[in-house]
Amino acid sequence: MDRKIMDWPTFIGALLVLFSVAVPLVLFPDFGDEMVTAANTFVTESFGNLYLLIGMVLLVFLLYIAFSRYGRIVLGSKESKPEFNTLTWAGMLFAAGIGSSVLYWGTIEWAFYYQGPPFGAEPGSNEAIEWATTYGLFHWGPIAWAIYCLPALPIAYFFYVRRRSVLKVSEACRPILKGYTDGPVGKLVDVLFMIGLLGGAGTTMGLATPLIGEGVSYFTGIEPGMGLYVIVLLGCTAIFAISSYTGLRRGIRHLSNINLWLSFILLGFILVVGPTLFITDTMVNSVGRLLDNFFQMAMWTEPFKDFANFESTGFPEAWTIFYWAWWLVYAPFVGLFVARISKGRTIREMVLGTLVYGTIGCLLYFGILGNFGLYLELTGQYSPVDTLNNVGTEAAIIGTVAQMPLSPVFVGIFVVLAIIFLATTFDSGSYILASVCQNYIDDEPERWNRLFWAVVMALPSMVLLLIGGGTLDTLQTASIVAGFPLIFIMTMLAFSFTKAIKEDMPKSFGSKYYIYREDMD
Repeated sequence: MDRKIMDWPTFIGALLVLFSVAVPLVLFPDFGDEMVTAANTFVTESFGNLYLLIGMVLLVFLLYIAFSRYGRIVLGSKESKPEFNTLTWAGMLFAAGIGSSVLYWGTIEWAFYYQGPPFGAEPGSNEAIEWATTYGLFHWGPIAWAIYCLPALPIAYFFYVRRRSVLKVSEACRPILKGYTDGPVGKLVDVLFMIGLLGGAGTTMGLATPLIGEGVSYFTGIEPGMGLYVIVLLGCTAIFAISSYTGLRRGIRHLSNINLWLSFILLGFILVVGPTLFITDTMVNSVGRLLDNFFQMAMWTEPFKDFANFESTGFPEAWTIFYWAWWLVYAPFVGLFVARISKGRTIREMVLGTLVYGTIGCLLYFGILGNFGLYLELTGQYSPVDTLNNVGTEAAIIGTVAQMPLSPVFVGIFVVLAIIFLATTFDSGSYILASVCQNYIDDEPERWNRLFWAVVMALPSMVLLLIGGGTLDTLQTASIVAGFPLIFIMTMLAFSFTKAIKEDMPKSFGSKYYIYREDMD
């Protein structure tokens, strides 16, 4: 191995910060839980509106770039062709972006809104049901994928157009950081990105591990608990470590394709065999309600909650701000990954493909799985809400899937999907973490480097399970706190791309345009 290939300050710096946070939380879990909660309260109360504003601004910015003359730029040379076909490309970016969380929330998120609806609606009322079927589509819709897509713009541009041989967030900020990119400031940006990703990864695996454990319990009868969760966590880590070691073209690509076809089987079966008319009617109605209320939902802050005549629901902090923070901690990672797989596509194709394919994928999961659960609740065949309140979230999810015909088969498919989705997200994450820790990349990051970060990514998940028992409040809190520094990094990325593109772009060009200069700095 070439010793110069590794960026050791970034590698060691990220590890030191990770262990300096993780070790005290493990040694003093109660105190750690209190500190994380206090940090969450400070961030949401003082800066919650920043999360909402950046989501809307990024969506508008991306749509402007996609439909402007900049959207015609090809990521590569005139000879560049897409490395992956459109279906595989869409499957890879979708699987990397949502992981097994779409199975978790897609099945049960409506039940939380049904009991604690927004805008002062009465729990369990018709209005609460309407919002319950709509808000999941909003939280997993265009704004979420805009947050994901924004970092892909400067990263792909610098990697494929300006031909910088590194996949780093700091490199994409070079027009703003200038000479500081290669010094401590640039290293700090990369370390903050890595810590944010590791924090977000902890949230994702912290949600997925009990869910998979509940599925294992369904088949084996083993009581869910920390012992089972640790076994599941170690097993999943082994799977995505092997996939990461095999590389992008074999491991991640094939797992994404398996995910895609298993998703078609699961969702297609529910749609055909389940309450087809109810599911389709509710999906159409929800999309209409979302379009009608999109801006109100995106900018709702409950500004009058501290006055005597107004009752606070806490909904924006508990849900919308949590989700925007969660997307933010994953955004540079997903952006790096989308950039890496988008060679040969135009900027317009990359932006609109990410927004459209990502949103449609989430719409199908929430519209089919979620509305199936709601149908069971409304008809009295099975109550996910009662199971959620009396047993647990994971039991409600598996219980919902178990109401299908051939339930053992489809619970098995559901659990396998959760494992593969998790593996796809995490081996993509280890690929990107390894890329950031290298000074250059010939083809793919070093195998030992990818394997190392695949194992390390399991650490935050273990910590969060230990200090909070995998509870939703603890996991949501971790995402919001970890996502705060990413607000400023995302702003730098947007300005960097704008500055770079204006420097390189001539005033006019044809239907497709290529900027590909050997001598660009």
